Amino acid sequence: MTPDQPVHWLLGRLGVSSLPILPALENPTVSEIVGAGAAMVVIIGAIAVIALITWLGAWRALWRDWLTSVDHKRIGIMYIVLALVMLARGVLEGAVMRTQQAFGLNGGFLTPEHFSELFSTHGTIMIFFVAMPLIVGLANYIMPLQIGARDMSFPVMNQISLGLTATGAALVMISLLLGQFSTGGWSAYPPYTGYDFNPGPGPDYWIWSVALAGVGTTLSGINFAVTIFKERAPGMSLFRMPLFTWTILCAAIIMIYALPPLTVAALMLAADRYLDFHFFTNDLGGNMMNYVNLFWLFGHPEVYLLVIPAYGVFSETISTFSGKRLYGYNSLVYATMAIAVLSFTVWLHHFFTMGQSANVNIVFGIASMFIAVPTGVKIYDWMATIFRGRIRMTVPMIYALGFFYLFVIGGLTGVMLANPTISFQVHNTLFLVAHFHNVIIPGVVFGLMSGYHYWFPKAFGFRLHEGWGRATALFWIFGFSFTFFPLYALGFMGMPRRSASFTDPAFTPLMLVALFGAALIVSALASLLIQLRVSVRQRQSLAVPLGDPWNGRTLEWATSSPPPHYNFAVLPQVEDRDDFADAKAKGRAYQEPDAYEDIEMPNNTSLGMIVCVASTLLGLALVFYIWWLAILATGVMVVAFIARTFVLSTTHVIPADKIAAEHRAWLAQVHAAAPITRDAETSSANQGLARLESPTFAGAGQ
Repeated sequence: MTPDQPVHWLLGRLGVSSLPILPALENPTVSEIVGAGAAMVVIIGAIAVIALITWLGAWRALWRDWLTSVDHKRIGIMYIVLALVMLARGVLEGAVMRTQQAFGLNGGFLTPEHFSELFSTHGTIMIFFVAMPLIVGLANYIMPLQIGARDMSFPVMNQISLGLTATGAALVMISLLLGQFSTGGWSAYPPYTGYDFNPGPGPDYWIWSVALAGVGTTLSGINFAVTIFKERAPGMSLFRMPLFTWTILCAAIIMIYALPPLTVAALMLAADRYLDFHFFTNDLGGNMMNYVNLFWLFGHPEVYLLVIPAYGVFSETISTFSGKRLYGYNSLVYATMAIAVLSFTVWLHHFFTMGQSANVNIVFGIASMFIAVPTGVKIYDWMATIFRGRIRMTVPMIYALGFFYLFVIGGLTGVMLANPTISFQVHNTLFLVAHFHNVIIPGVVFGLMSGYHYWFPKAFGFRLHEGWGRATALFWIFGFSFTFFPLYALGFMGMPRRSASFTDPAFTPLMLVALFGAALIVSALASLLIQLRVSVRQRQSLAVPLGDPWNGRTLEWATSSPPPHYNFAVLPQVEDRDDFADAKAKGRAYQEPDAYEDIEMPNNTSLGMIVCVASTLLGLALVFYIWWLAILATGVMVVAFIARTFVLSTTHVIPADKIAAEHRAWLAQVHAAAPITRDAETSSANQGLARLESPTFAGAGQ
């Protein structure tokens, strides 16, 4: 797209030249064919999904039960489905990049522009549309159950948050079909992403996908914080909350305070591009470093926003599968809060090389080293929890052990990079790429995969296949090791990051090792899909309707699997930090209450879907300068919000007799079932009722 290209009143700057298939037909190079092939995969995939839903006759149920639902559990599942779809694209793009660099001596098969687009979309997708939706999805599903709540404090806002996140993901996917995505990296630094240097639609795709999704994430943070503060069950003080809920609270605070700088930076960049402002240009008083400070004021807290919930997952799974109370609970809480606060004090280490004074670099270097201390506290507490525990080496524990040895290595390289002199030497080399993947993949992806396997039976009523789960975990662990450990050495050898090709043949052997690792990670993705398929087919033998397949310790395991719409027939009275473990030990679990009461729950609404569709159209209109469509889409959202204020009937009541019948039927199943030991929890005998192994013990400590 050239600066002087005319803008049509109807289609803006959208034209036939925006279709990726044309360059592939006109100039059928490997690079163009790869781009066109990716676009065709999106088209064929969309057609296949539409055809499958139509063949199943599921459109009505999809709309009624899912797309208009405000149930936190269904919204959480939709977040996770969105993340897994985007994970497939992100992993495959990473594999293409590793392939290009493996054969990149004096060339390769991708053009530099195509390679730049790949690492820009890969980073954007994996941070904003894989890790973030996985975290928000798990938090949506599990956190209200863990605190004994019926739903989120703001269920409609929760739906809108999902809609805005889906909008951002949709814009990234549409960029494969119309125009192209940014080539400016996931951080989109100006002036390269300014209009003078890059007038095409790519930077605009980045701006609106990130800005709209960022608003949705900020709303989620507000919702999580308010829910945790206001909706806890009677007796659940802050220091009786499960560690996962604590980590979600700290992550929510980061969402609330770290996402706005990103949104502001993206909108200021949009003002530079659309309105000829000069916030980030060297002329007329602008300063590019203002953007860099705003972006990393978001970007480094974002790292801990991603990893802190994964710490919460590991706290739950390590305790459960070690058969022990979590060691050092208070220190883990304080360490989590310390990390959340310190995460806002270290952003400048991302640009040590950009001209600050030595004193400024020293201050941020010390802060960056100091943040490793509370992280080390967590590692030791988890190891102490495992010590002398009866460990069951299930899939979540395999991920935990992979996390231990890989994440510690990544953390140590982070301490190295906190030294400004070392950072200066390896800046913009593959050493940096290895480091942040060494933190994000074992620290975030392993944690979220562990949580996915751990809580899947709670959401769907059947366990995931254990064998395929083990294969997936091992593929991830060894795939990561082979892919990214060679990059440390390549970085020391001088291989720059973001480079599509190289001229030093000494790089090739390690690049081929990294390609082998990428193949293992693609195998992990394939195994994940196979595991899901096999588990669905064998769901009868894997069923755990009684709700407690792992001998769990926290309140989410005190309900059926999947839980009823209202979560709990009667809100629990919490007496201990591991309240469900304590209830099982003292005989309080699985008791019929004295009385049942009516429960009021929120009604479904289409507002979230309206916002999703309208904001997607708004984003496309702004990318391609279709001003009438932008005005129309904005008007639709304004009218929808105003119309919502006139809706008087926003809740419905579930009668007590219906609740009583459902709860008594579940209790009858529980009392009729044979409890199983930990040794049998991966067998077909596991129906979701664990045997109490220490019946004489009156607490939840064992």
